[in-house]
Amino acid sequence: MIRLENRFFFILAFLMGLVVTLSNYLVKFPVSHFGLSDLLTYGAFSYPVAFLITDLSNRRYGKDAAKKIVYLGFALGILLTLYFSTNYSDLISIRIAIGSGTAFLIAQLIDVNIFDRLRKKIWFAAPLASSLIGSSVDTFLFFSISFYGTNINWITLSIGDLSVKIIVALVMLIPFRLAISYIKEASVVKKKINV
Repeated sequence: MIRLENRFFFILAFLMGLVVTLSNYLVKFPVSHFGLSDLLTYGAFSYPVAFLITDLSNRRYGKDAAKKIVYLGFALGILLTLYFSTNYSDLISIRIAIGSGTAFLIAQLIDVNIFDRLRKKIWFAAPLASSLIGSSVDTFLFFSISFYGTNINWITLSIGDLSVKIIVALVMLIPFRLAISYIKEASVVKKKINV
């Protein structure tokens, strides 16, 4: 059973890294439909899944293990971003990598702590509050680090991005609710993961 627990732990960390990498790539592309190119990038649709992964990790394994998943996902996401989607001759691309890493790590750790404090409340309180606050912190940090002082209208993009993240956070409550029916609460898990 320990092996199955470890496997699920590493799957969550791997998925976290993939979400970070995909989001860092997609943030370079504005949504060109419905006149949203100055308001929204495609990264806003994929990144909120990271909060779902963090919250499920926290619910399943507890705060300390969720932090480990954040750190592993962070390391993998940054390595993949630096390898696949960073153009080292483009300052904006480098700033996106730095902004992403900084924003991700701070926002996800905030998410872990808020979720842990609210975990005993109504089932939706912890994932909703932690995702909304984490998304707000992440959005401000990412866009200000990546685009401040450039000709990119980062404030407008961040407002559009945050709006979508809020909508996606609400939608992510559905898979969260379905998933918690199938995973044991951290306090029920008898064996610790040795990661």
